This record gives sequence, structure tokens and C-alpha cells, in this order.
Amino acid sequence: MTLQQLANVTSYSRGHLSKIERGSNPPPMNLVQRCDAHFRTGGRLHRLYSAEVESAGVKARPARRRVIVTGVGSLFAAGLADGGKYGHVGDGELPPQELYQDQLHQMKQLGQNLAPATMLPILRSQVSNVIELAARSTRSSRAGLLVTASRFAEYLGWMAQESGNDSVALKATDEAVELACAGGDVHLADYALVRRALITYYNGDASQTVALAQQAQRSGAPPRVRGLAAQREAQGLALLGDERACGRALDRARDLLVVEEDASGGPALGTTQLVDPVSMVTGWCLYDLGRPREAADVLERECRRIAPHALNTRTRYGLRRALSLAAAGEIEESCETARELLAFVSVIPSATVRTDVLRLDREWSRFRGNAVVRGLRPALANVLNAGT
Repeated sequence: MTLQQLANVTSYSRGHLSKIERGSNPPPMNLVQRCDAHFRTGGRLHRLYSAEVESAGVKARPARRRVIVTGVGSLFAAGLADGGKYGHVGDGELPPQELYQDQLHQMKQLGQNLAPATMLPILRSQVSNVIELAARSTRSSRAGLLVTASRFAEYLGWMAQESGNDSVALKATDEAVELACAGGDVHLADYALVRRALITYYNGDASQTVALAQQAQRSGAPPRVRGLAAQREAQGLALLGDERACGRALDRARDLLVVEEDASGGPALGTTQLVDPVSMVTGWCLYDLGRPREAADVLERECRRIAPHALNTRTRYGLRRALSLAAAGEIEESCETARELLAFVSVIPSATVRTDVLRLDREWSRFRGNAVVRGLRPALANVLNAGT
């Protein structure tokens, strides 16, 4: 292929490709992914690229990796598993467990429209409140309250990650696991692996993402947990450029997530804002596989199905669509998609969304001469500066 032909395929300029060909500039990962997709290499270029980066000494910090794999748990629930030192009161003296589950649902709705940092003290307080009630309850109601407390702690971990504090996110997730185990739910430990896999995914560690997700699926976890783990595995495999394995993981996720489960195990884990989460994840995987045009089409269809009140979710996946459009060379449509969403990011800051905004900034930087891009640069800078 000529440089111009490759430029047309990848949406990188001929001049940029020429500098890469001459060795003046290193190839960006996005270009590697798009070449893998176009030439159908099965991820070979990605593997060569990753090996070159690693040989140059750009490696994940071992200490951080150990924290992500093992977690740093508290022993918060240790005294509650079998009554501990706490007394008992009659079941009728406590509000029903369903009340707290409804409150958790309301807090998740609130989290769609408030900054994650604002949610943290509210959730910490609620975790303590439910634990205190569990400690004063009879054994028959204690287990359900502890499981409910674990769900508050799990959501607290997600809000901590959204605030940019991975260490607090991991500790909250470990606390959630211990609370759940104390209440008789041993499967939240499997879901904790899925949560840790999300952290490694956003840190760009594809191999660790796949390993954690596969570990969660090897267990006897409920279908929903294994389905969520399969989605995360697919995302890691997409980063590795393994399209076939990614597709198999997505198929497995779809089969598992349609299985109806007994709701007695507590509120549903994972997002409840998406009508078809597997299709949405498929769109994002297509972007990571170097197929941004197809990714944009899938994301557009699925974004239309997000409820209007789910502002955070609409922003997250809408920006991913804008990123895919930019990668496909549809720069005006990308800017139009991102215009309103960037204002939302300024109001509801999110560490994971900011990762996508940084990617969008890199994509748009190749179109500096475009008047529409220039008009949106101040809004983009406001979002990026707010996170520093």
C-alpha cells in the first residue's frame, strides 16, 4: 500500500505515517490496532508492539500490581458472622431489609447526576448504619442486612474509582466481600475479581484484566457474576487484539446474562442502566480492536436506549462513540456528539470518563486545523484541567 492508501484506511495523515515509517515517530497504539484489524493479523502487530514497549522498560509497577491482585482487606465484618459480641433485638424493631435495598437503588440513581466524591461520605454513612442495625438484630434478619451492607460498600468502591482513588476502591471492595461472606453470600468475592479487572483495564493492563476475569469464571459463581466477568475478559482480549477470543467471550457473556436469578441474594451487581450491556461492551471492544467505524455504529444504537435520567451513563458511552467517530475520521460528527457531553463531564467529574476524554484529545489533536475542533478545544481543556 502507498502511504496515502494507508492514511485513508487508518484516518492518520500521510505526513504522520511517513514519520513513523522513517523512524522519526513511534507508532501510537491506536494505529497498531487499526492495522491489525485491516490486515487481519489476529493481533500480531499488537503483540510485537507490546513486546517492544516492555523491552524498553515501560512496565507496570510490581507493587501496584500485587495490590490489585490481592487487595487490602479490612476485618470489619469479622465479629458479625456468627453473632459476635453484639446483642439482639426483635425483628419487628428493625426496618425491613427491602427499605435499604430501595435506598441503595435511589443512591445509584443519585450517583448518575452527582459527582462521585459527593457520594462517598453518604455511602460510608449508610454502610455504617446498616452494619449497626445488623449487629443489633436477630440472626434471622442479620444475614440479609449484612448482604445489603456489602452492596452499599461495593457501590462505594465504584464511586471511589470514579473519584480517581483506586486504593480506596480496592479496600471498599474487600470490605464488601467480608460483609457479604458474613451474611452467607460467598459469591461477592468472585465479583470483586471483576471489579479489580475493571481497574486493570483502565490502567491498560490487558493480560491482568483477562487473568482476573477468567479466575472469576472458573469459580462456582452465579450466572450474572460469570457473565459480567466474561464481558470484562472480552475487553481485555480486545486490548490484546485477539478478535476471535473476544467474540467468544462476548457470546458467553450474553448467554449467562439472560439467565434469571433468585433476587434473594441482594440487589443486582453491575450496571442496571443499560438495556443490553453486552452490545454496548461489544461496541467498545470493536474500538479497541481497531474497528472504530463499526464501534461507532453499535454505540450509537445502544446510546439511544439509555434512559434520559442516567446522565453519567449517557455521558460515558456517548463520549466513547465520539472517540470512535474521531478514530474513523468522522471528525465533525465526533465533535457534534461530544459538544454537550463535555459540559456534563465538567459538572459530574469521573476518573474513568476522563481517561476517554484524554483519548479523545489525542484523536482530535490530529485535526488541529479543523474549525470545529478548534471551537471545542476550550471545553476539552476545562475537563482535563479539572482532573489535575
